[in-house]
Amino acid sequence: MRHVVTMAGTGAIGLMAVFAVDLLNYGYISHLHDKTLTAAIAFATAVSYVQVSVSIGMTIGLGACTGRLIGACQHAEARRMASAFLVVMVAIAAVLGLLTATFATPLLGLLGAHGEAQKNAATFLHIVSPALPLVCLGMALSALLRAVGDAKRSMRVTLTGAVVSACLDPIMIFGLHLGLEGAAISTVLARLAITASGFLNLRGHSMLEWPQRSAFGPSTRLIGGIAVPAIATNLATPTGTLFVTHAMARFGLNAVSGQATIDRIVPVAFSLVFALTGSVGPIMAQNLGARQIHRVQEALLAALKLTALCVGVTWLVLAGAHTYIIQLFELQGVGVDIVRLFCCWLVLSYMFVGLLFVANTAFNNLGHPFYSTGFNWGRATLGTIPFVWIGSAYGPVGILIGQSLGVVLFGSLAVVTAFRVIRKLEPDIIKS
Repeated sequence: MRHVVTMAGTGAIGLMAVFAVDLLNYGYISHLHDKTLTAAIAFATAVSYVQVSVSIGMTIGLGACTGRLIGACQHAEARRMASAFLVVMVAIAAVLGLLTATFATPLLGLLGAHGEAQKNAATFLHIVSPALPLVCLGMALSALLRAVGDAKRSMRVTLTGAVVSACLDPIMIFGLHLGLEGAAISTVLARLAITASGFLNLRGHSMLEWPQRSAFGPSTRLIGGIAVPAIATNLATPTGTLFVTHAMARFGLNAVSGQATIDRIVPVAFSLVFALTGSVGPIMAQNLGARQIHRVQEALLAALKLTALCVGVTWLVLAGAHTYIIQLFELQGVGVDIVRLFCCWLVLSYMFVGLLFVANTAFNNLGHPFYSTGFNWGRATLGTIPFVWIGSAYGPVGILIGQSLGVVLFGSLAVVTAFRVIRKLEPDIIKS
């Protein structure tokens, strides 16, 4: 538990700082008193989630493989594989970022964006998307720091980006009067700072070398075996988000703004839960490599306990502060009802989101990545589309309730399956 708390706690601080700045940034935009700008942020974020999910998937593969090799005392091989795969990651991110920037307008149209909201969202993506390789590289370097157990330096990487963004956002948005474009420029500069910090903090761990041509194929096959299903897994969540955003768009900009507010509160409020997925994974991978299966189960149990504690505390805080949140982001109409329902009741459904995320981490690091793919896509399709479709008959509030019911079902099934996977590991290791 102490190891899990240390790794997840430091990761949560870094993530909370990044997402808190993002929330603050959204607050700045909302105070420009233009609903098309806040809606534009919501639409652009829905598209950006897809990009980031690909980066996260590749990072999961990198962290799982290097952690397992380090646990098996094969540090030189871990360094060789990691160095080669970083080049592959950057290349994939560059292609994805450029494609998103090129087709931003039609993609936003598919989500239901139109008029000034669509135009503003496209402008944001045109600036931010080409910088996707910086996000991917920063995530990868932070994952390598977690793989070697250096939680504090991994935290510094994300904190650097948060500090840069916090300083530049008000200057760009209000000082230079650049509005949404200023927020986009600030985002790019923060990503550059994260990458630079990643390289600086990784020095001394001997985890990087000049990529060897002979290592590209083996590293892509080894890490890609986990990264590809992890990417598929992570794409499920933004796919579900895209469907929900499209459903909300039918009810006007106030509904979209309310949903956008929730989308920014959630990462800040549940930073510890999200950090668990990146922090517990290397612990499981290292203990699997060292054949310490009882510690793998202990790590899973500790993560679940932390998830329950985090959700309980967050519910109390958001329920008590929901009126202030509504006033802070100047929500109107149905947007008020959406945020009030979420803060007072639907926060509890994130216990099951946490169960799903922790279970997926176990699957990815214990040799069953396609389980996480199945559960995440099950949640994004069977656990989202019919529930949201039925709920939409009752308005935006019904959409949120339907989404929550779906995640309760799939989160419960996923964590039960994770324990079964761990119970089967011991006999398999004895046989090997």
